[in-house]
Amino acid sequence: MTESQGAHPQQPHSYSAPVNPEWPPPPSYEPPTATGALPAPEPRRRRNRGPVALLAAVAIVAAAVGGATAYGFQELTGKDTVASTGTATNVVPAGKKGDVATIAAAVSPSVVEINATLGNGSSTGSGVVITSNGEVVTNNHVISGAQSIKVRTSDGRSYTADVVGTDSSKDLALIKLRGAAGLKPASLGNSSGVQVGDSVVAIGSPEGLTGTVTSGIVSALDRDVTVSTDENQGQGQGGDGRWPFQFGGREFNGDTGSSTTTYKAIQTDASLNPGNSGGALIDASGNVIGINSAMYSSSQRSSSSSDAGSIGLGFAIPVNTVKSDLAKLRAGSGN
Repeated sequence: MTESQGAHPQQPHSYSAPVNPEWPPPPSYEPPTATGALPAPEPRRRRNRGPVALLAAVAIVAAAVGGATAYGFQELTGKDTVASTGTATNVVPAGKKGDVATIAAAVSPSVVEINATLGNGSSTGSGVVITSNGEVVTNNHVISGAQSIKVRTSDGRSYTADVVGTDSSKDLALIKLRGAAGLKPASLGNSSGVQVGDSVVAIGSPEGLTGTVTSGIVSALDRDVTVSTDENQGQGQGGDGRWPFQFGGREFNGDTGSSTTTYKAIQTDASLNPGNSGGALIDASGNVIGINSAMYSSSQRSSSSSDAGSIGLGFAIPVNTVKSDLAKLRAGSGN
């Protein structure tokens, strides 16, 4: 018995199951079709490299937001390609930053002259092209009460324009040129980055002199400027082409009336005159940072020649205000 008991531990070895020669499958085994074999490695690559791809995508999105925030906004709200924001077509090359001649050459094609026929006269101002098919931003007071609007581009083309939307509370308006195509949109910048002392260029049509360029600096920020919202108090009143506004507790260029609105403005000493309203205030890189809206202009009836002309007191609506109002203007009103 002792010997038989000692033989039992060897029995598992003597009765172990034979190895199946077909397992594992031969290396030559292939799935039924080639298309079935291709997807297999792809999920593994996506799982292994997914985090890297995700980080790359996040980096690209972050760069887009940081470099052209306005572009994203306008692409979402625009009905036509809005070129032009931060890093788009009109930006001045780094080596020419601050060069007035280069800025003027780049942005002048994006600034137009506006002539509005009113019931009691006429109004002359400027506007900034924001889409290639003829959307133009200007001041509400330039076209307020207009019976017809004519627009002339920097290359001499003339268009009839229709009012798309107005916002008297911000003194902004959006007009559309009939049959326009291939216009050069302005590059809309970021007014939140503007600092006192920054160099700026103004382009507009003072006294009907289309494409006039002046330069200066940002004199102050967040100035409270009060303008009239009365449609019957357009630039045609008085025949001197001046628009009344209030600043610092004083009235300039006449009485603003009882219906007014106040907005925060960029103050500049760039020379502005009647007709600059609605034109572009541009930074050293060629981006529009404001829409010129109010300026002190000495009375043409003054007997003293020393009182004539610009005294370096001008104001512009920050371009970020324009961008935030654009969707409502396109819908027909910003109010």
